[in-house]
Amino acid sequence: MNNWSRESWRNFKIRQQPTYADQNELKNVVTQLKKFPPLVFAGEVRNLKNDLAKVQRGEAFLLQGGDCAESFSEFNADNIRDMFKVMMQMAVVLTFAGGCPVVKVGRLAGQFAKPRSSDFEEFGGVKLPSYRGDIINSNEFTPEAREPDPKRMVQAYNQSSATMNLLRAFSRGGLADLHQVHKWNLSFIKDSALGDRYKILADKITETLAFMEACGITSENSPTINQTTLYTSHEALLLPYEEALTRQDSLSKDWVNCSAHMLWIGDRTRELDEAHVAFLSGVINPIGVKAGPTMTPENLVALIEKLNPNNEEGRLNIIVRMGATKIENEFPKLVQAVKKNGKNVIWSIDPMHGNTIKTTNNYKTREFNEVLREVKGFFAVCATEGVFPGGVHLEMTGQDVTECVGGAQDITETDLEDRYNTHCDPRLNADQALELAFLIAQSLKDARSNFKR
Repeated sequence: MNNWSRESWRNFKIRQQPTYADQNELKNVVTQLKKFPPLVFAGEVRNLKNDLAKVQRGEAFLLQGGDCAESFSEFNADNIRDMFKVMMQMAVVLTFAGGCPVVKVGRLAGQFAKPRSSDFEEFGGVKLPSYRGDIINSNEFTPEAREPDPKRMVQAYNQSSATMNLLRAFSRGGLADLHQVHKWNLSFIKDSALGDRYKILADKITETLAFMEACGITSENSPTINQTTLYTSHEALLLPYEEALTRQDSLSKDWVNCSAHMLWIGDRTRELDEAHVAFLSGVINPIGVKAGPTMTPENLVALIEKLNPNNEEGRLNIIVRMGATKIENEFPKLVQAVKKNGKNVIWSIDPMHGNTIKTTNNYKTREFNEVLREVKGFFAVCATEGVFPGGVHLEMTGQDVTECVGGAQDITETDLEDRYNTHCDPRLNADQALELAFLIAQSLKDARSNFKR
C-alpha cells in the first residue's frame, strides 16, 4: 500500500475491538508502548521467513502451537517451561518419524486477545461485555472486571518480554538438548497405551544418537544438538497494541511488527477492505490467514494478492480450519484456485476450531478423534491436489488438563470437570499433543516422499 503507515489502519472499518471509555488514557498507553524495546527483531523475522520458504518447498514442516489465550493469573516459569518441553518433544517425533526438519512457532508471548461471537455475555439475567482476553479485560463476571482497560496492554507487554527472555534461555541453555528431549519422550512412551508403536521410534532415536556420538557429534561440540530456535506468533487482533510495537528497521527501512515473529488474521477479521488486512499488508513479517468454511476461492486469492503482492515464498501461511466433516469437500476448492493463479503459500491445518462441541454437562470441548480426522483429511486433500501439507496449528498446553475428550488417556465427558482450566477454548494436554504428533508422523513421511515441486 503506497500510503501505508502503522497508523493508517485507523482509516478503515474494524471488527472485534473493545470500546475504551477513556480515549486519552488509551492514547497515553500507546505512546508509552512505542518507547518500549521490541520483543523480536527484524533479523529473526527474516530468518523465520526463510525457514517458512523451506516449508513451502516441502523441505520442512511447520509446528505451530500453544495456548488458546495466555492469562495473567497463570503466568509462571513452570508453565512456560512445560509448553517449551512439549513443543520440543513433538518436534523430535516429527523430525525422526516424519523424516523432516521442523520449524517451531509457539502461540505464546503475545496471544492475549480473543475474538468473540458476541459483544456481550448474559448470565443469571445480568448482561456484561464479553471477555476478550487478559490484554483487554478480565474473565470475572463483574462490571468492573469486564470494563476494557488500556493499561492491560502494558502488563501484556511485560509478560511477553519475560516469556521471550525465558524462551531464549531455554533454547540456548541446555533444555533443548536432543538427549534431554528424548528422555522426556521415553517417560511418555512408558506410560502410554500405544507403547509398542512408540517404542520402535524410541529405539530408532537411541540408535541414531549413539551413532552420532560414535562419529564425534555430541552436545558439547555441536550447537545443532543442544540448541534450537522457537519463534513466536499470535493473532494480531488488538491493533493499538500491534501499532505500538511496529518499528522501522534501521537498515532496510522496512516496517516490522516487533510483537512477534509471525502474526495471523482470524476468520472473523479477514475482510479485504478492513483494518486488520490493511495493517498487516504493510509489515514484512510472515502472515497467517485463517480459512474457515465461509472462505471462498475468490476471496482467498484476493487476500493473497493484497497481503503478498510480490508473491514471496514464506510470506503467507493459509491456516485451514474447516472441521472434520467439511475438510475434504471445501478445502480442494481453495487449493485449486490458488494453484490456478500461481500463488506462493504454505498450507497448514488448524484442526481445533472447526471441531468444538458442547457436552451434555455444558463443557465446551473437542474430540481427539475428530481433531485427528481433520488432520488426516487435510493430508489426503494435499496429496490429491499435489501440494505439500506444510504444517499443523494447535491449541495445546504443556499441563495435564482435561479439556479435550479421547486420546490414549481416554478422557471422557465426566472427566472434564477434573482439570478444566482454560480461560477460553479447550486445549489438547501435553500427552494428547504428543500423541497427535506420533499419529501424523507417518502421514508427513509419506507426503515428503510423494511431493514433487
